[in-house]
Amino acid sequence: MGEAIDCCSIHLIDADGIFNAAGLDKFMKEVKLSECGLSYAVVSIMGPQSSGHRPPKVSGWLDVLALNRALLLWILRDDTAFEKQSALFALAVSDIVLINMWCHDIGREHAANKPLLKTVFQVMMRLFSPRKTTLIFVIRDKTRTPLENLEPVLREDIQRIWDSVPKPEAHKQTPLSTFFNIEVVAFSSFEEKEQQFKEQAASLRQRFYHSIAPGGLAGDRQGVVPASGFSFSSEQIWKVIKENRDLDLPAHKVMVATVRCEEIANEKYSAFVTNKDWCELDEAAKSHFVPDFGKKLSSMLETCLSGYDDETTFFEEGVRTAKQKQLEEKLLQLVQAAYQSTLEHIRSETLEKFNKAFDSALSEGQGFSKAAINCKTSIMKLFDEHCKGAIIKQADWNSSKEREKLSLDLDAHISSVCNAKLSEISTLYESKLNKALYGPVEALLQATNDDTWPAIRKLFKRETETVITECSAALSGFEMKEHSKKDFLSKLENYAIDLVEKVAKEEAGRVLYLMKERFTSIFNYDNDQMPRVWSGKEDIRAITRTARSSCLKLLSVLAAIRLDGDADKIADTLILTLLDPKTVAVKSSTSNDPLASSTWEKVPASRTLITPVQCKSLWSQFQRETEYTVTQAISAQEANKRSSNWLPPPWAIMALFVLGFNEFMTLLRNPLYLVFIFVSYLLIRALWSQLDVASAFRNGFECSRYPPDLFPPSSTLRENSQDKDERQTLPK
Repeated sequence: MGEAIDCCSIHLIDADGIFNAAGLDKFMKEVKLSECGLSYAVVSIMGPQSSGHRPPKVSGWLDVLALNRALLLWILRDDTAFEKQSALFALAVSDIVLINMWCHDIGREHAANKPLLKTVFQVMMRLFSPRKTTLIFVIRDKTRTPLENLEPVLREDIQRIWDSVPKPEAHKQTPLSTFFNIEVVAFSSFEEKEQQFKEQAASLRQRFYHSIAPGGLAGDRQGVVPASGFSFSSEQIWKVIKENRDLDLPAHKVMVATVRCEEIANEKYSAFVTNKDWCELDEAAKSHFVPDFGKKLSSMLETCLSGYDDETTFFEEGVRTAKQKQLEEKLLQLVQAAYQSTLEHIRSETLEKFNKAFDSALSEGQGFSKAAINCKTSIMKLFDEHCKGAIIKQADWNSSKEREKLSLDLDAHISSVCNAKLSEISTLYESKLNKALYGPVEALLQATNDDTWPAIRKLFKRETETVITECSAALSGFEMKEHSKKDFLSKLENYAIDLVEKVAKEEAGRVLYLMKERFTSIFNYDNDQMPRVWSGKEDIRAITRTARSSCLKLLSVLAAIRLDGDADKIADTLILTLLDPKTVAVKSSTSNDPLASSTWEKVPASRTLITPVQCKSLWSQFQRETEYTVTQAISAQEANKRSSNWLPPPWAIMALFVLGFNEFMTLLRNPLYLVFIFVSYLLIRALWSQLDVASAFRNGFECSRYPPDLFPPSSTLRENSQDKDERQTLPK
């Protein structure tokens, strides 16, 4: 056994009491002690000087060697100061203590083993919560006295020593068996009976092979430290002993567990951080959604935590669990960003899928509200399914915040699409109203008569009701609240009202132009829309009054908006004030002038388009600008009358015939004169037609004296008048 032991032995504590921690760590690696967990035992050997045989090449105070998963502490040197320290160290770290005794010292009062036993028992009292240790008394150089006779004597001595040792108050009545398992073996003399000695030693060695099994030599092992922490534990125990402090084994066990579990936890954490699978998963989670993210990460965490459990399984439960929790918290803190990124990717992808599904449902003709509810329900379900795949079983995290955020995002998108769709519907039906009302209302206002506003109201009601009915049907898919739907339709109706008012304001802004156009049309064209020829038979005054009356009617129609159907006196006021000659005297009096006001009677200002004072101003301008047309007509009529009477009277013709009878007869007698006269007639007739002399004389003798371009045709006058009207604006 010597060579095998020698190759695995170290010098643990030297003569100066220095603990060889590095050597012990190396020793543990060589014998692979860290892999043993709790499956190892520590055996100490103590005794008087030269009471045992140590392995070759081992010297000093305290040595350690491996023996089949058993650490053998070999304590040598008889030194009173060191005796207590080494005994305390041996009891603190050992499961089994072998105490060598000389056979001839048994029963003696001052035997060499009694001081050692007192030291062992006194040291035991220093342990606050000692663990039960097996003391094997090895009787050396056994005599012929049978072991059955020696053992009772030895046990009696041991009990007597135990009773005599001072004890703390807590252990005054504590029996020896609470602290120790006592066993006695005997060896023959190595010098006299070497073979028998070896057989007895081999028998004892065999018992050590299964010392940690139930019923084995080891004690209760309640304070045993896992093999991976033995080096640190031993060093700390020796440090406490050297400082001469009381040793609290449970506290020491906790301390060892704390240090070792923390070291193991840090190792596992570092290994996880650099783990290739985790790094790849982390990078992937930053860029896109990873299916089964939670399953993959949970497996990695489980492997890491299981590795920690495997290496710390034999350490103190409370410390191991606490450090495991800390490790788990650190790991979860490390992976939380990746988990959060995964949830964000899930939310982003599901939101995108919702947008596509929602647009598709709407394009297929589903009702807006139904499509929104169905798509949101399915997408939230899909989100929950994806989140289940992201769950990390080691964490109590949930996706409630992301779910709530997704729900808000979906609601915001639905609201945005709803507003856009409603805006489209509003634009569509406003366009229909514009098409149905703008042109027809404009035409009705331009062709004013007594039924203009009743016709506009009828048109407005019919078209508005049609559009609102269609719009109401289009809104049915939105399942709007009644008041919201009512407000929407009310806005559409208000748009129709505003549209009619807009057209009326536009026409009112060009009322002067419209009046002149109407005057020109009525004055210059007859009922068959044929141009008038002022032959002299026409009643220009009556035609003028009729045209001006129609223009005044146009002005009264455009003076106010009458969509509500309320009656007013605008037309009567304008006719009596501006058209009836009998009111001339009234016009001269401002105090009694009905048009000297900025409001109409019974007409709100909001519906007034042209105020009374503006009507008066427009009428004055209208009369000035149409006066020339009337004057031209009168002149044309006078000229036409004169042109129709250019032949001399009958008596003059008779006188000319009587007086020129001789000349006439002369012409008859000479045919050449007739030819000359005929040719002259043809020439004069051609000149008359070419110069249009009849037209020049139709406008009167005075007008015929001026060049033709001084009085342009009536169409040119009308065009010039129109250009001027377009530049004319209503007075403010």
